[in-house]
Amino acid sequence: MDYLQQMRELSREHDYFIGLDSDGCVFDSMEIKHKECFCPAFIKDFKLQPVSKYAREVWEFVNLYSKSRGLNRFLALQESLRWLEERPESQARGIHALNRPSLDQWLREESRLGNPALREKVNATEDSQLREALAWSEEVNQRVAEMVVGIPPFPGVREVLEEGRDKADVIVVSQTPLEALEREWREHGIDQEINLICGQEHGTKTEHLKYCAADKYDADKILMVGDAPGDLKAARENQVLFFPIVCGREEESWHRLYEEGLKRFFSDTFRGKFQDELLHEFEEALPENPPWAH
Repeated sequence: MDYLQQMRELSREHDYFIGLDSDGCVFDSMEIKHKECFCPAFIKDFKLQPVSKYAREVWEFVNLYSKSRGLNRFLALQESLRWLEERPESQARGIHALNRPSLDQWLREESRLGNPALREKVNATEDSQLREALAWSEEVNQRVAEMVVGIPPFPGVREVLEEGRDKADVIVVSQTPLEALEREWREHGIDQEINLICGQEHGTKTEHLKYCAADKYDADKILMVGDAPGDLKAARENQVLFFPIVCGREEESWHRLYEEGLKRFFSDTFRGKFQDELLHEFEEALPENPPWAH
């Protein structure tokens, strides 16, 4: 599948465009995925059992409760290893050399930060650090497939989809593997409400918006809906609008999007005071520094 071509050839059917993040935004799946799937595999595969308490604290801060929430899994792995190595508890327990130079280099060079691209690199280089990261990621996918079932969209999502689909082209903008996205959206019967699902195989969220929308619609007619700073970054890099689904206030956020956000978007009164107010609330919701660093 040529994912870049798929995005570029996505046809414009309406004057407006909406991009939706999935995990933690449409679905209340972030907590179960990270606490029951990502983190246990992180502790096991990187032999962090002696500091499991601190590894879990670091993983949850990076992926759930900070401005790095929603980060691509491999970038989150890199960030978590860095934080954990700096903690005195790790050093006191003899946990050292958590840095992975090969992973760092791959992350600098590659934009398609998913298992297929990493598998290609592993096959080409036989690098042990990259093989370790790939094995962890594949185990995460297996755990997610077994664990993450029966989680419906947040209340309010279906109403927004029903209201938006008649006036806007709608896609999923996510760093989750495509297989998991298709399974989760299909499970709850909302895959028919959208034009395309873009996962980590399609590239970055910035690239999703760029190739699917930025050159096809006016900037003020493109709206990114997300729960993480990475979603806001993608919107800003494409100079389009952003509606935040605020962590801990998700149902309230979806209600506001349905009652007010969509009306402003479709009447071209979103940018300005309303957008600035939303961005301020979003920026205040997540900390930048961890509690253990104070």
